[in-house]
Amino acid sequence: MAITNGYCTLAEVKAALRLTDSTDDTLLENSIEGASRRVDGYCGRWFYKTTATAVSLMPNNFYHVPVQDIASTSGLIVKTDNDGNGTFETTWTIGTDYMVEPTNAILNGRPYRNIRAIGAKVFPINIPPNPPLVQVTAQWGWDAVPDDVREATVLLSMRGFARYNAALGVVGFADMAIQVRAVDPDVREMLNPYRLLAVA
Repeated sequence: MAITNGYCTLAEVKAALRLTDSTDDTLLENSIEGASRRVDGYCGRWFYKTTATAVSLMPNNFYHVPVQDIASTSGLIVKTDNDGNGTFETTWTIGTDYMVEPTNAILNGRPYRNIRAIGAKVFPINIPPNPPLVQVTAQWGWDAVPDDVREATVLLSMRGFARYNAALGVVGFADMAIQVRAVDPDVREMLNPYRLLAVA
Protein backbone atom coordinates (compact mmCIF):
# COMPACT_ATOMS: atom_id res chain seq x y z
CA MET A 1 0.00 0.00 0.00
CA ALA A 2 1.03 3.60 -0.44
CA ILE A 3 1.33 5.88 2.59
CA THR A 4 -1.27 8.66 2.55
CA ASN A 5 -0.21 11.93 4.17
CA GLY A 6 2.51 10.26 6.23
CA TYR A 7 4.95 12.37 8.24
CA CYS A 8 7.95 10.15 7.58
CA THR A 9 8.97 7.75 4.84
CA LEU A 10 9.24 4.00 4.73
CA ALA A 11 12.98 4.38 4.15
CA GLU A 12 13.38 6.48 7.32
CA VAL A 13 11.62 3.94 9.52
CA LYS A 14 13.50 1.00 7.96
CA ALA A 15 16.79 2.80 8.54
CA ALA A 16 15.86 3.39 12.18
CA LEU A 17 14.97 -0.29 12.57
CA ARG A 18 18.10 -1.38 10.66
CA LEU A 19 15.95 -3.32 8.20
CA THR A 20 17.25 -3.92 4.68
CA ASP A 21 14.69 -6.38 3.27
CA SER A 22 11.15 -5.64 2.11
CA THR A 23 9.40 -8.48 3.93
CA ASP A 24 7.54 -6.21 6.35
CA ASP A 25 7.07 -3.17 4.13
CA THR A 26 3.26 -3.35 4.19
CA LEU A 27 3.15 -3.61 8.00
CA LEU A 28 5.62 -0.72 8.26
CA GLU A 29 3.55 1.44 5.92
CA ASN A 30 0.47 0.69 8.01
CA SER A 31 2.40 1.69 11.12
CA ILE A 32 3.57 4.95 9.53
CA GLU A 33 0.07 5.95 8.46
CA GLY A 34 -1.36 5.01 11.85
CA ALA A 35 1.38 6.93 13.65
CA SER A 36 0.78 9.99 11.48
CA ARG A 37 -2.91 10.00 12.37
CA ARG A 38 -2.05 9.57 16.06
CA VAL A 39 0.12 12.70 15.76
CA ASP A 40 -2.86 14.52 14.22
CA GLY A 41 -5.09 13.45 17.10
CA TYR A 42 -2.57 14.35 19.78
CA CYS A 43 -1.79 17.77 18.32
CA GLY A 44 -5.34 18.65 17.23
CA ARG A 45 -4.12 19.60 13.74
CA TRP A 46 -2.55 18.00 10.68
CA PHE A 47 0.85 18.64 9.13
CA TYR A 48 0.23 17.80 5.48
CA LYS A 49 -1.06 20.31 2.93
CA THR A 50 -4.50 19.91 1.36
CA THR A 51 -5.54 20.99 -2.09
CA ALA A 52 -7.30 24.36 -2.18
CA THR A 53 -10.64 23.90 -0.41
CA ALA A 54 -13.37 26.45 0.33
CA VAL A 55 -14.64 26.66 3.93
CA SER A 56 -17.30 28.95 5.40
CA LEU A 57 -16.15 30.60 8.64
CA MET A 58 -17.49 32.83 11.37
CA PRO A 59 -15.51 35.97 12.30
CA ASN A 60 -15.11 36.50 16.04
CA ASN A 61 -15.53 40.24 15.47
CA PHE A 62 -15.58 42.73 12.59
CA TYR A 63 -11.81 42.50 12.08
CA HIS A 64 -10.71 38.92 12.80
CA VAL A 65 -11.49 35.52 11.32
CA PRO A 66 -9.69 32.75 13.23
CA VAL A 67 -8.77 29.91 10.87
CA GLN A 68 -7.43 26.39 10.92
CA ASP A 69 -3.79 26.23 9.77
CA ILE A 70 -3.29 27.84 6.36
CA ALA A 71 -0.17 26.42 4.74
CA SER A 72 0.47 29.18 2.22
CA THR A 73 -0.97 32.36 0.76
CA SER A 74 -0.68 30.71 -2.66
CA GLY A 75 -4.22 30.22 -3.91
CA LEU A 76 -5.69 31.95 -0.84
CA ILE A 77 -9.09 33.51 -1.60
CA VAL A 78 -11.29 35.40 0.87
CA LYS A 79 -14.89 36.18 -0.06
CA THR A 80 -17.84 37.67 1.81
CA ASP A 81 -21.61 37.45 1.51
CA ASN A 82 -22.49 41.04 2.35
CA ASP A 83 -26.25 40.79 1.79
CA GLY A 84 -26.82 37.38 3.37
CA ASN A 85 -28.29 35.83 0.20
CA GLY A 86 -26.07 32.73 0.41
CA THR A 87 -23.71 33.83 -2.38
CA PHE A 88 -20.14 34.92 -1.59
CA GLU A 89 -20.06 37.68 -4.17
CA THR A 90 -17.32 40.00 -2.85
CA THR A 91 -13.69 38.92 -3.29
CA TRP A 92 -11.16 40.57 -1.00
CA THR A 93 -7.58 41.48 -2.00
CA ILE A 94 -4.69 40.42 0.21
CA GLY A 95 -2.57 43.36 1.35
CA THR A 96 -5.37 45.82 0.55
CA ASP A 97 -8.46 44.41 2.23
CA TYR A 98 -6.94 41.83 4.57
CA MET A 99 -3.71 40.38 5.92
CA VAL A 100 -2.80 36.98 7.34
CA GLU A 101 -1.27 36.45 10.78
CA PRO A 102 1.11 35.84 12.35
CA THR A 103 3.04 37.99 9.91
CA ASN A 104 6.29 36.10 10.63
CA ALA A 105 4.76 32.65 10.06
CA ILE A 106 6.72 31.98 6.89
CA LEU A 107 10.02 32.82 8.63
CA ASN A 108 9.27 30.33 11.40
CA GLY A 109 8.00 27.57 9.11
CA ARG A 110 4.57 27.85 10.72
CA PRO A 111 1.09 28.23 9.22
CA TYR A 112 -1.17 31.28 9.28
CA ARG A 113 -3.89 31.19 11.96
CA ASN A 114 -5.84 34.42 11.54
CA ILE A 115 -7.21 36.70 8.83
CA ARG A 116 -7.41 40.38 9.77
CA ALA A 117 -9.45 43.01 7.92
CA ILE A 118 -7.42 46.13 7.14
CA GLY A 119 -8.07 49.56 5.71
CA ALA A 120 -11.76 50.42 5.73
CA LYS A 121 -12.85 46.79 5.43
CA VAL A 122 -14.85 44.92 8.07
CA PHE A 123 -16.18 41.37 8.02
CA PRO A 124 -19.96 40.88 7.91
CA ILE A 125 -21.16 39.01 11.00
CA ASN A 126 -24.08 36.65 11.33
CA ILE A 127 -25.26 35.27 14.65
CA PRO A 128 -25.62 31.45 14.75
CA PRO A 129 -27.66 29.54 13.75
CA ASN A 130 -27.59 31.86 10.73
CA PRO A 131 -25.00 30.80 8.12
CA PRO A 132 -21.46 32.27 8.06
CA LEU A 133 -20.89 35.23 5.77
CA VAL A 134 -17.15 34.65 5.15
CA GLN A 135 -15.66 32.03 2.85
CA VAL A 136 -11.96 31.18 2.78
CA THR A 137 -10.39 29.02 0.08
CA ALA A 138 -6.93 27.86 1.08
CA GLN A 139 -4.39 25.07 1.16
CA TRP A 140 -5.02 23.96 4.73
CA GLY A 141 -2.36 22.41 6.95
CA TRP A 142 1.40 22.93 6.96
CA ASP A 143 3.67 23.71 4.02
CA ALA A 144 6.26 21.20 5.29
CA VAL A 145 6.38 18.62 8.07
CA PRO A 146 8.45 19.98 11.02
CA ASP A 147 11.55 17.96 11.92
CA ASP A 148 10.24 17.18 15.41
CA VAL A 149 6.99 15.85 14.00
CA ARG A 150 8.88 13.67 11.53
CA GLU A 151 11.11 12.23 14.27
CA ALA A 152 8.15 11.64 16.58
CA THR A 153 6.38 9.80 13.75
CA VAL A 154 9.43 7.59 13.16
CA LEU A 155 9.45 6.63 16.85
CA LEU A 156 5.69 6.03 16.92
CA SER A 157 5.92 3.96 13.75
CA MET A 158 8.67 1.81 15.27
CA ARG A 159 6.55 1.35 18.38
CA GLY A 160 3.49 0.44 16.31
CA PHE A 161 5.49 -2.07 14.31
CA ALA A 162 6.90 -3.63 17.50
CA ARG A 163 3.34 -4.02 18.83
CA TYR A 164 2.66 -6.64 16.16
CA ASN A 165 4.86 -8.89 18.33
CA ALA A 166 3.31 -7.64 21.58
CA ALA A 167 -0.44 -7.87 21.13
CA LEU A 168 -1.04 -7.65 24.90
CA GLY A 169 1.38 -4.77 25.37
CA VAL A 170 4.19 -6.98 26.66
CA VAL A 171 7.34 -7.88 24.76
CA GLY A 172 8.97 -11.12 25.88
CA PHE A 173 12.65 -12.02 25.77
CA ALA A 174 13.86 -15.48 26.89
CA ASP A 175 13.41 -15.19 30.66
CA MET A 176 12.01 -11.67 31.01
CA ALA A 177 9.17 -9.46 29.79
CA ILE A 178 9.03 -5.73 29.15
CA GLN A 179 5.77 -3.78 29.19
CA VAL A 180 5.29 -1.31 26.35
CA ARG A 181 4.64 2.19 27.78
CA ALA A 182 1.40 3.92 26.90
CA VAL A 183 3.04 7.23 25.92
CA ASP A 184 6.64 7.69 24.89
CA PRO A 185 7.92 10.72 26.85
CA ASP A 186 10.32 11.66 24.03
CA VAL A 187 7.48 11.68 21.52
CA ARG A 188 5.34 13.75 23.88
CA GLU A 189 8.15 16.28 24.35
CA MET A 190 8.69 16.60 20.60
CA LEU A 191 4.99 17.10 19.86
CA ASN A 192 3.93 19.33 22.77
CA PRO A 193 5.05 22.60 21.09
CA TYR A 194 2.70 21.81 18.20
CA ARG A 195 -0.43 20.98 20.21
CA LEU A 196 -3.53 23.11 19.87
CA LEU A 197 -5.18 23.20 23.27
CA ALA A 198 -8.96 23.46 23.24
CA VAL A 199 -10.56 26.01 25.56
CA ALA A 200 -13.86 24.96 27.09
